[in-house]
Amino acid sequence: MSIIACAFDLDGTLVDSIHDLARAANLARADARLSPLESDRVASFVGDGAASLVARVLADSHDAEYTGSDIQREGMLSFNAHYLAGLHIATRFYPKVLATLHLLRERQVPLALVTNKPERFTLPLLRELGIDTHFEVVVAGDTVSNKKPSADPLLYAASRLNVPTSQLLMVGDSINDVLSARAAGCPVLTVSYGYGSDVESLNADAVIHSFADLCDFLDLA
Repeated sequence: MSIIACAFDLDGTLVDSIHDLARAANLARADARLSPLESDRVASFVGDGAASLVARVLADSHDAEYTGSDIQREGMLSFNAHYLAGLHIATRFYPKVLATLHLLRERQVPLALVTNKPERFTLPLLRELGIDTHFEVVVAGDTVSNKKPSADPLLYAASRLNVPTSQLLMVGDSINDVLSARAAGCPVLTVSYGYGSDVESLNADAVIHSFADLCDFLDLA
């Protein structure tokens, strides 16, 4: 396949942010007089945006949905405040991510970030990480009407980059990334080290175990 541009998920793909997400989530639970959850449990709730995360964290259930109840609204306000106050306390790049992004930029590969994380968290986090200028387009969870697994975020990214979706590679760690890519007609890779479970079964075009393997896939060695 001929790839001319790349789109990346953020949490679980470029950065390990679970400790900061879990800290904010547990502070929101504490504000609601609930006991803390293990980080791995919070990680299992990540991937569908902040509202979904808050609903699941408050209920300690994968089946919980954000309905705008009083406790959920209060929990959302609490999570927002706690997370914005500590976006980058423990969040770190996964190995080889920064060097690989630099190489892609040197090779003038157009890059997009496509995440379900709301813009209010995404843009300041990218600035704190020092990669806010790495992407020609940033598609956050509230940039377009529908989040991943909808095709809309990748269709928007491809349009902004002025590339065919068939030549825009999506790189992520979850079923939402794969479903979004398939719906948009994009090739897709999954990373094995992120928050998604059983990635080998997601029917991506390939699974990579180190972010640097992306260079081999793109033949940029």
